[in-house]
Amino acid sequence: MTGNDLGEFLRAHRSRLRPEDVGLPSYGRRRVAGLRREEVAVLAGMNSDYYARLEQGRERGPSPQILDAISAALRMDEPAREHLYRLAGTASGTRRAPRLTISGPLRHLLDAHTSAPAFVLDPAKDLLAANALAEALFSPFAAIGNLAWMTFLDPAAPRFFRHWDAFAASIVAGLRHAAGTDPDYPRLRDLVASLNAASETFAALWDSPTVYGKSQDATEIEHPEVGSLSLTSQSFDVRAAPGQMLVVYQPEPGSPSAGALTLLGTLHATEHPSPR
Repeated sequence: MTGNDLGEFLRAHRSRLRPEDVGLPSYGRRRVAGLRREEVAVLAGMNSDYYARLEQGRERGPSPQILDAISAALRMDEPAREHLYRLAGTASGTRRAPRLTISGPLRHLLDAHTSAPAFVLDPAKDLLAANALAEALFSPFAAIGNLAWMTFLDPAAPRFFRHWDAFAASIVAGLRHAAGTDPDYPRLRDLVASLNAASETFAALWDSPTVYGKSQDATEIEHPEVGSLSLTSQSFDVRAAPGQMLVVYQPEPGSPSAGALTLLGTLHATEHPSPR
């Protein structure tokens, strides 16, 4: 510890950004790399002298609103933002709503899974993105939008998920876990209200006490085009976008399910040859 860890952390993030990275014009030669303090202050909407005192360790106890403004100005991701709060000794502010788009690298990772369906969910079970094989897998549904809505309100679901009761219970448990983590998330609150009104089964399960977030489970699927599929569902939190979860349905290598997935991918590639 140096006694001014907050200042060093801010300077490190400031040095990584160029004016063009944040939409500012660049004038004159810069003695050091990165943004000037005055530029950070402008981006954060605060007095430049106040920001300078923060970096120098002469200002203590910035408010959550100040920290939010600085983290946004310096383009911090969620882990860096949380670390900023810890260094400032300030309780974290309101949890940010989960990001509704996925990053380019995550999109590339999805598409790299050519032998396994892979998709990204937000806490409300909205499918933010899916690779080609996941789109083919979920093709029996009327719409590929929200996994909870698909499970409880699409008539294809009870035939598609061979153990529908267990899968439905896991969906509800996951939603309750997300609601406990972020009870003020509007999208999740609205989804639960809609499903409670539209599905008696969902309403009954929602009233049960089960809460868990699964990371690995067996998923048995009956697909109308290729038959039975035995898959292992594995879930991974996306650290760069808190609230997002990458889900991969993995078949046993060399198994009939692996062959059936290959066939399914070929069928849909033939039907939809143009880029998605």
